[in-house]
Amino acid sequence: MRRVGTRVTKVRSIMTDRISADKITQKIVEIKVGPEYINDRYYIAQMVKTTLGADDKTPFKILRRSIDSRRKNPVYILRVLMGQENNLQDNSFENHLKPLPASAKKVIIVGAGPAGYFGALELIEHGLKPVILERGKDVNSRRKDIAALYRQSVVSPNSNYCYGEGGAGTFSDGKLYTRSTKRGDVNKVLHLFVDHGADPDILVDAHPHIGSNKLPGIISRMRQTILNCGGDIFFNSKVVDLIIKDQKCLGVITENEIEWLADAIILATGHSAGDIFEMLYRKNLFLELKPFAMGVRVEHPQGLIDQIQYHSKHRPRNLPPASYRLTGQVEDRGVFSFCMCPGGYVIPASTLSGELVLNGMSMSSRSAPMANAGVVVEVRPEDMGCMDTKDPLCMLRYRSALEKKVFEASGSRSLSAPAQRMTDFFGGRPSKTIPKSSYIPGTFSYPVHKLLPDFISDRLKKAFKIFDKKMKGYFTREAILLAVESRTSSPIKIPRDPKTLMHPELKNLFPCGEGAGHAGGIVSAALDGRRVAKVISGLLQ
Repeated sequence: MRRVGTRVTKVRSIMTDRISADKITQKIVEIKVGPEYINDRYYIAQMVKTTLGADDKTPFKILRRSIDSRRKNPVYILRVLMGQENNLQDNSFENHLKPLPASAKKVIIVGAGPAGYFGALELIEHGLKPVILERGKDVNSRRKDIAALYRQSVVSPNSNYCYGEGGAGTFSDGKLYTRSTKRGDVNKVLHLFVDHGADPDILVDAHPHIGSNKLPGIISRMRQTILNCGGDIFFNSKVVDLIIKDQKCLGVITENEIEWLADAIILATGHSAGDIFEMLYRKNLFLELKPFAMGVRVEHPQGLIDQIQYHSKHRPRNLPPASYRLTGQVEDRGVFSFCMCPGGYVIPASTLSGELVLNGMSMSSRSAPMANAGVVVEVRPEDMGCMDTKDPLCMLRYRSALEKKVFEASGSRSLSAPAQRMTDFFGGRPSKTIPKSSYIPGTFSYPVHKLLPDFISDRLKKAFKIFDKKMKGYFTREAILLAVESRTSSPIKIPRDPKTLMHPELKNLFPCGEGAGHAGGIVSAALDGRRVAKVISGLLQ
């Protein structure tokens, strides 16, 4: 242990047995560094080298960076690799994709979200031609439709926060944290983001984040890579039907009545595409009910969250706006925070007029004055009376009905959101006033507890008190609840064979990503897209 200035910094070796090709020992060490030193590379180098007895020429590389704020004085935890220089070079994905031959077999990908684009890049690596059909617009054109959401409360049904190039994550934050490390090579996904313009810090941060202002440019560069290699991408191409013969999917039909044929079809449409579920249902294809979660967007002043998490009246220098992740068990149901956005905004994520759906986002700087997160309750089929029906779309219809109910609460066609102070929600009374919110279309006072089903409202009330014990000060009249957060995941699962990844009743159709119920979030969807593409390459070659 060394004392530098007024900060105690601990260093401990956590692995010392990695040997390089020429027998020079490499060591991985974990060190705790005060925020005031996090940008002082010389200080970090001297601390590690002095402790391990290394000389000044020994190179090092930071592998992982996280924050420990459990105690009064928050610290950064760095995992550092010491060793031979040649072995410390970045293992960045080198763009070795080659132009596809004219004879390359075609694979249709329905949806240009992370599952679609990362699946396309994987197909190209294996010499297959992706043909991407996206119902929405490219990222630049989407901006105009999103602006119309805010300014005129106009919802474009095929171009909004959920539909369009890059999928739902493009303009709603770009969080890259995932626990799905067993699904595939997370590092390759992150390297592909960096190769297309993301900050290399995402390779190091424990909870990587790109930001809604930067992700669109990265997505557009990925599009260019796919096109340069010979793939095709068609926007404003909504798929409305499948071409089926002898229990085999031969292609798809788009809204303009064009038939598209291919050797395989990847269905990667995202969890908001209810019309796709309806189409599969009409085709008598097997669909499964799937639990999901619904609740509210909770918004606090970011300064309050900083005070709670960093145990300080003011956020210490060199620490980012604080975040949180809260979970609890209330009456045998999980209640948890979702998509937490420090220094962010609550946004309208509706995909049809006459409904209100909320989400959250942050810019890369996370510098806005408010913090928001979804706080949701696990919803099961029995909660909605869906166990006694043969309708696999039962939970989807329930979700849609709630979104319409919330919209109608405004009494107008506006996308303004019903809101209630947290303390008033708990007390079951309307709020006389609503604090200023980041939600640009505006809020109005409404008893949100009456909008939600009782089994959700009751559990949320109890959860807020549980969360306050974990984060003292979380339960406060300064916090407001906005309704409704309902698009956490798909309420339907499109099944697939565990080996071939095809739908068990239809050959050549490969359900994929969040919409099919096989992923949740940008990275896990990207991993699932790559996995499906790899299986297809094995089947077609």
